[in-house]
Amino acid sequence: MQPDNPPSAAAATPVTSASGVGHAEAVPVRNYVTGTVTTPESGSSGATTVTVHEPEPQPQPITGAADAGAVDIAVVQFAPGTDTVANLTALRAEVRAAAELGARLVIAPEYSMYSVPRLDADAVAAAEPLTGAFVNGLRGIAAEFGVYLVAGVLETPGGDQPEGLIYNTLVAATPDAEFATIYRKVHLYDAFKSRESEVILPGPLDQTPTFTVDGIVFGMQTCFDLRFPEGIRRLAAAGAHALILPAQWIPGPGKVDQWTTLLRARAIENTIYVAAADQAAPRGSGASMIIAPTGAVLAELGDQPGIATARIDLEHLAEVRATNPSLALRRFTIRGE
Repeated sequence: MQPDNPPSAAAATPVTSASGVGHAEAVPVRNYVTGTVTTPESGSSGATTVTVHEPEPQPQPITGAADAGAVDIAVVQFAPGTDTVANLTALRAEVRAAAELGARLVIAPEYSMYSVPRLDADAVAAAEPLTGAFVNGLRGIAAEFGVYLVAGVLETPGGDQPEGLIYNTLVAATPDAEFATIYRKVHLYDAFKSRESEVILPGPLDQTPTFTVDGIVFGMQTCFDLRFPEGIRRLAAAGAHALILPAQWIPGPGKVDQWTTLLRARAIENTIYVAAADQAAPRGSGASMIIAPTGAVLAELGDQPGIATARIDLEHLAEVRATNPSLALRRFTIRGE
């Protein structure tokens, strides 16, 4: 889907440096909508947010092999820091590599834009509206390599939201440099001695963030949302064939075991594919993976940067749901479906 009113600053070709890492020199940013050119230093057009009108949930039947599709996807695991330009440069290199591997959809971690062990006022200062340079760069990368791209950003809220608080937002960009959908994280990480809510606003509860790639419906959730199965079940009930889950899964005793257990449980109970992109060490636990609707792990990484790829196959999904029709047999609904 696309916003009814696209933001005034559209996708831009990302900036790079000669070495491909570190601080990049400022280069002109082209607005794909207006044709104008600005520089990153000129800033954004203000705290404008993108409004995505979510569709009414519709069942997505899988009618058989003749109608089934398949899409190659990739989860990218890297270690973003506090330099947003360097993070965009690093992500561009990862997306290039994933596209060369044949990925049609590339999924990057939560907080790909800016990452620290604990959020603070500096994170608020780094946030941008969805018309800002970083999201423009994401959209430009998607267009440059002809992929759908999902990544986590810090978004300044518009309207009458409280000062000093921002959104933890996922942006899904299309190969045409448009917005496929956006998602603002609902369940905030106020656990394990962290207080994400001190900096982050919770997203609205009525979001059903889905988009379609070659006939396959993808739904999005973020990190700590994984521990709340209701939101993911809502996506499955709305027709999602696969879950996208970017994360910064904070390391700690038993955390990787919890991560892998929950990811596989969400796949099994909803009979959906799960594609989870975590940050690499040291700020993330790693263990990014792609999981089949049976719970089988199709591809996985350790704790270092890397790319994992797998194929989302509707024919296989139809076979799994015919054998285990748990979605059809459920007797409870999620309020808001």
